[in-house]
Amino acid sequence: MNLKLSSLPYFEKWFIVGAIIGIVAGFGALAFYYAIRLFEIIFFAHIVGMPIPRPLGEHGSPIYHFFALRYYLIPVVVAVGGLISGIIVYTFDPSAEGHGTDAAIRSFHNNHGKIRRRTPIVKTIASAITIGSGGSAGREGPTALIAAGIGSFLADVLGLSPKDRRIAVAVGIGAGIGTIFKAPIGGAVLGAEILYRRDFESEVIFPSLVASSIGYSIFASVVGFKPIFGDYIEQFNVFRLPFYAILGLVAGLMAILYVQTFYSLRDIFKKWHIPNHIKPMIGGVVVGIIALLFPEILGTGYGWVEILELGKFNELVTFGLPILLVLVLLPFVKIIATSFTVSSGGSGGVFAPGIFIGASLGALFGVLFHSFAPGIVPEVAPFVIIGMLSFFGAAGKVPLAVILMVVEMTGSLQLLPGAMLAVSIAYIASGTKYSIYESQVEQRRDSPANMGEYHTPLLLEMKVSSLKIRNDIYADLYYTIYRADNIMKENDLLSLPVVYHDKLMGAVYLYDIDNKSYGYVKDYYRPGISYVKFDNSAENAWELMMKNRTKWCAVVDNGKFIGIITLESILNKYEDNVKTIRAQESEQ
Repeated sequence: MNLKLSSLPYFEKWFIVGAIIGIVAGFGALAFYYAIRLFEIIFFAHIVGMPIPRPLGEHGSPIYHFFALRYYLIPVVVAVGGLISGIIVYTFDPSAEGHGTDAAIRSFHNNHGKIRRRTPIVKTIASAITIGSGGSAGREGPTALIAAGIGSFLADVLGLSPKDRRIAVAVGIGAGIGTIFKAPIGGAVLGAEILYRRDFESEVIFPSLVASSIGYSIFASVVGFKPIFGDYIEQFNVFRLPFYAILGLVAGLMAILYVQTFYSLRDIFKKWHIPNHIKPMIGGVVVGIIALLFPEILGTGYGWVEILELGKFNELVTFGLPILLVLVLLPFVKIIATSFTVSSGGSGGVFAPGIFIGASLGALFGVLFHSFAPGIVPEVAPFVIIGMLSFFGAAGKVPLAVILMVVEMTGSLQLLPGAMLAVSIAYIASGTKYSIYESQVEQRRDSPANMGEYHTPLLLEMKVSSLKIRNDIYADLYYTIYRADNIMKENDLLSLPVVYHDKLMGAVYLYDIDNKSYGYVKDYYRPGISYVKFDNSAENAWELMMKNRTKWCAVVDNGKFIGIITLESILNKYEDNVKTIRAQESEQ
């Protein structure tokens, strides 16, 4: 079967693979969706005694009245959910921490599309507990990683090439998000767009369309085909375009704040020398305390987004504060809550929080514009919709995908011109430096996955001696496995060279010491490992990394271990050389 599938033409092969990924994405999204509902019932319906508002597209009601029988238990519930999630993730699969989509993107660029078999299962359980207990996170990222993990597994089962495995992972990302967000067209395009900040993976489009359509059909057949936030129909008004442009500019700037806050807190938590297992609990405590004042930030927040879109601001929990002040504070509070939930190591996505942040921002500006020009802006709904999409289009660097989602979310083309303008401005204003997906690269030529296609001539000319060599990343034979594990995590590596008395002995791998409680590197390392010398080319080093499936290779001179060069050092040197060549060309 493997040979038969590999021999099929492109479209026939990817129709079959895309269909299988779509089936898995559909049923995987259903399992995840109902797992979240189960934990919401356990934590909030039974323990806190608090109903969670739901959007109309998920059988929610347009009428909601907030109450909580045991309001004081909210911080306890969120903290317990964070603790359980942290124990599950850091005991069984630390790679399942965080928001999921970024891990899938990193796998595409740096690991031949390989994702651990256990990751989708661990991610499903941990994320369902995090979100179901009130953690400020989304379900799209975990669903993307679940489907991407299945795509990676499927590629191995079907005997596909590393290139095809990467495509299958990207298809899984698009199908997962398109399925659970009930936006199959936008999801399909997002799978090709989300890998880069300024580029597109065209080979992903066709199989993503197949996978997203099938996944969406399965998921929506059970939970309903109505768009998540209901249908919204309005007549296009050209005089609103300047207002949409202003909203887009502010959304782009807020996206920068979102990214900076998220990763600043992530770095703080990583440097904090306490067990990783309890860090999500600490994040949960902070989120729970914030939720005592702003319960809107709990969970995905989709029900509250619906309330904002309907303009029912009297249903917001204000504790006597002016509505306008609450709308001003909500985007900032949600950014902080999401950062503490996910950056602490909790498991959940960043897409839904981005939707909430943009929606509350749109509601604020909709109210302001309505007071300024009520004839042109009779209601806030279009600003809520465009606000959520322009914000995440900027934060996630996926402008085209979210523009298509406008149509799928509203069932109308009338908001499309305003969305196109606002999203474009937000995308430009946010720049290329700031993305909520840090594993994105700027263009296809910058991806290690495409290095052979673009970089070979220059790589042949670059010598190892010209690259940055790190002499501080290694494990001694008598290091404890705990110390080796920390060095790997600090440098985002899955293995380390093992050195003894300046001699390269071999390598130790994370999966060999993972879950081991005690021991020394000498008990777990694998002897014998290939290396490069000073006079080898960067291409030799890159090929060695691909062969060993690592992001580094050892450098040895006269039998002495000198250090390692990383994939990042090769790319940085390559970029410097390209800039030099271009500067020389411009002078001629």
